[in-house]
Amino acid sequence: MSNPFDQVPVLPVVIPLSIVLFAILVLWLRARRFLSLPRVAVAAALSIYVAGIVANTIFPIFLNAPGRDEPWTPSVALVPFVDYEVEDALINVAVFVPLGVLIALLVTRPRWRTVLAIAAGASLAIELLQLAAQRFAGGGHIADVNDFLFNVTGAALGYVLFLLVVRTRRGAALVDRFRWRTNDAQRKSPA
Repeated sequence: MSNPFDQVPVLPVVIPLSIVLFAILVLWLRARRFLSLPRVAVAAALSIYVAGIVANTIFPIFLNAPGRDEPWTPSVALVPFVDYEVEDALINVAVFVPLGVLIALLVTRPRWRTVLAIAAGASLAIELLQLAAQRFAGGGHIADVNDFLFNVTGAALGYVLFLLVVRTRRGAALVDRFRWRTNDAQRKSPA
């Protein structure tokens, strides 16, 4: 008799996902003549980050979820700050801080509304994927409005840290090496 909670293995899904994303990003950099070691490092960081987010927010997915007598309704938490633990909030903030920095490195002109819109879109996508995984694939996470709010807060904090670094001349010079679009690159390209 098999274990009723057999799971889809995580690593065979997220490792190829990370490799494919990394290859696409490097090809994108090469096609736009932005290929450099610091930018490839950002591509690697983004690829690993995405794989980690998928592994920790979509999985576990149970292959043999136990049957139920009544129709199953996916779990969704839509009321903010109800039955939400401080530890969960802090984890969600911390996990999305890197996204705020990565967005600022990747977009041409990082602005508050751009960073927050991309972070909100990414967080909403995660919550919707969790809901879909629950409904259609035996997913083990709850879609939660609190996760969304604290994810976006974390990305905003990451962007604040980015802004603090680029306020100094040294910090700005260092960050420019990692940015995917710099002012010099924009001037050289025929746009």
